[in-house]
Amino acid sequence: MSSNLERCELCQSETAISVYELPPHGHNSSYRGVCVCENCLSQIENPDLMDINHWRCLNDSMWSEKEEVKILVWRILHRLKGEGWPQDLLDMMYLNESSLAFAQSGLDDETKPKHQDTNGNLLSNGDQVTLIKDLDVKGSSLTAKRGTVVKKITLVEDNPEQIEGKIDGQLIVILTKFVKKS
Repeated sequence: MSSNLERCELCQSETAISVYELPPHGHNSSYRGVCVCENCLSQIENPDLMDINHWRCLNDSMWSEKEEVKILVWRILHRLKGEGWPQDLLDMMYLNESSLAFAQSGLDDETKPKHQDTNGNLLSNGDQVTLIKDLDVKGSSLTAKRGTVVKKITLVEDNPEQIEGKIDGQLIVILTKFVKKS
């Protein structure tokens, strides 16, 4: 019988095992890392590379006695829930109140809207952007000209397609598809 450090606690692979620490680190010291294989780790760290069929193994690992394994399984299933069968597994899972809160806290960065300029660059509060198109400002006679620099933008938290900025002293909402990061 293999020890935990010799086997992935998600897919049971015995190849290239390492310890994955559950983010956010330091949130709850009672949760430790999970032993995962290289394949699982690469998919956890790069959600765009997720192979939905690989994660069918979670049907077994969701019943682990280790709370940190169940938390990681919950996060992966939550990420994949639009595929159908992961939602069925989520509906069967049980996490106690503190484990569920910790599992959900690890999703914060994933679920926040990501504001990107026309070139796909991430925008942040306080960034400076340049308009790539003349824009008529609704409710005003102002036309924001192409090439106008907007300093110290503010992200619209609930809409990743909008930012706010001042042009000629007037605060306006600007669509991110019409700006490039300066």
